[in-house]
Amino acid sequence: MLEILLYVQAGLCIFCLYRIIRGPTIADRMVGLDIFGILVVGICAILSILTGRMFILDIGIAWIILSFIGTLTLAKYLENKNLNE
Repeated sequence: MLEILLYVQAGLCIFCLYRIIRGPTIADRMVGLDIFGILVVGICAILSILTGRMFILDIGIAWIILSFIGTLTLAKYLENKNLNE
């Protein structure tokens, strides 16, 4: 069952990559990148359960933190503000 979920999430990642590449606006690309990050964390969680290696969850947590920081940075950039404000 978990293997099926892994394949489903990998397939959904392909749709997110399509939105990131072909997004008409930067905001669409940003949303696609956020959803892609969430799917990658889900894949890390499933792989952690399947393999029994808990360090994969640490990779997922690091990924989501970097994704959050990147989203904040891009939002500041789109508002034409300096990053230190």
